[in-house]
Amino acid sequence: MRVEMKNQLMQVSAIENGTVIDHIPASNLFKVINILHLDVIGNPMTFGSNLESAKWGKKAIVKISDKYFADDEINRIALVAPEAKLNIIKNYQVVEKREVKVPCNIVGIVKCVNPTCITNHENITPKFKVVSDSEISLMCEYCEKITESDQMRFIY
Repeated sequence: MRVEMKNQLMQVSAIENGTVIDHIPASNLFKVINILHLDVIGNPMTFGSNLESAKWGKKAIVKISDKYFADDEINRIALVAPEAKLNIIKNYQVVEKREVKVPCNIVGIVKCVNPTCITNHENITPKFKVVSDSEISLMCEYCEKITESDQMRFIY
């Protein structure tokens, strides 16, 4: 597929089957790649960063062949790219468009920032209630400490 942009031709390879994650904040591209473990799977993948976006200024995109994401993986995307869009591709056609939504509860994805929280000392799965989904803020169900988006440490 050839795309003409402001007197430039850019070569963009289409995928036959898979998922395109669009509208990722450019600064969070590698967070998305890491939290989805895309750095270790063997599927063909294309990603771009600092791409022009009329709405966001700069954005990133990931195209991954033969991969469809489960709900828990989409929840991970929502924590670092809450405005992301997923395009499901089959036979080179977009068959479904999904908006990423921050869920009300986050389980087993993020560590609590409170060093004295029981989840950091015992074999207990961290659980959070989302208190803000615009600027992501999570409240630990065990110690009630608030974790802001810039403090998140993901469980891999």
